[in-house]
Amino acid sequence: MTQFGFNVMDFGAKGDGVADDTAAIQKAIDTCAAHGGGRILFPYTPNGYRIASPAIETYNGRALRSQLVIPPGSHNIFLEGEMPCRFLNSYMVRPKDCSAIFKPTTFGTLRHDNTMLFSDWQAPEIHDPTERPYSILAAPEGDSCKGHFSVANFSIANLEFRVHLDHEKMYPTQSAVNLQNVSRAHVADSQFCLDDQVGDTILGKELQPNPCHTVGLMMSGDQNDNNTLRNVSVQGFRYGFVLSEHVVADYLYIHNCEEGLTFHDSSHLSIINHIVAQHNKRIVTSTTTELFGHAKGPCNLEIGSINFESGTGYSPKVDALEYGVYDPENRLVGYVRWFQPWGAQKFPICGAAKFHITHFGD
Repeated sequence: MTQFGFNVMDFGAKGDGVADDTAAIQKAIDTCAAHGGGRILFPYTPNGYRIASPAIETYNGRALRSQLVIPPGSHNIFLEGEMPCRFLNSYMVRPKDCSAIFKPTTFGTLRHDNTMLFSDWQAPEIHDPTERPYSILAAPEGDSCKGHFSVANFSIANLEFRVHLDHEKMYPTQSAVNLQNVSRAHVADSQFCLDDQVGDTILGKELQPNPCHTVGLMMSGDQNDNNTLRNVSVQGFRYGFVLSEHVVADYLYIHNCEEGLTFHDSSHLSIINHIVAQHNKRIVTSTTTELFGHAKGPCNLEIGSINFESGTGYSPKVDALEYGVYDPENRLVGYVRWFQPWGAQKFPICGAAKFHITHFGD
């Protein structure tokens, strides 16, 4: 234990991007849990912390499907990187010649200026939307409330989680972080993304429709205590954020997702101050199945504003805007204001009969 918190380096983590740091980080988490909670520090390294060990299917007989496990308990664990994440590190399309707009090196390689955990393990394909996804980090299923909570409180700040993008498939088979079985979840200044550009004319490939139901960040399930997000980005997954009730969020960045912000249930009001959405097929959605085991319910939601770019005419084509709000069962209740800085002023809607949708400035 350091002067203030636990340092993953003290448990054997290398952070050199080569060594498998899974066991060392897990030991730090387990030690912190046994201590009753605390802060686990990840010093910045330019190559990041490699998570290479296969996911664990179950933990003490309960569903998990994750490489790193948050042990069950009433402890309060906080994972924290050295500095807040700089966004847009890994979502950009890399064209052959971008010199007319940007310097030619702008999209050459991904930046390495965030404190990063990355997985290069290839998860099995899971095409059933009701099944639990594979992820880098998760808590096991528990017995508390409808969300089946096993962990009382968990927080993440200043960390980037990167999932592997297979260049043959051109979609991820793994999710980043799954907190559905955490009763109180808090995330700040963090990013959940892929480990390569989603559209690449140099490779001659781009992100494809994903048959796997992957998610960047899944927060707590139904009947949670509270969920907070501040300055959080997702990129490249079938679902960006999967959310329930008691959510309070400020500044969510969503890029290149087939469904950006997905609610399954919000009987208690959730409030999101501002969303920036670039190149997403659907920006705000309600579930049409019991996604990841979450029951469908009413979704009471206030969104202060959405600033978006449609992605039409750009790669990857899978992320060109189809709907600003997709709510075919009319479960969304509340309001949203949308703003598009340029181009045709369109915000297509499916359903959403009880959701008040206005254009900013009208």
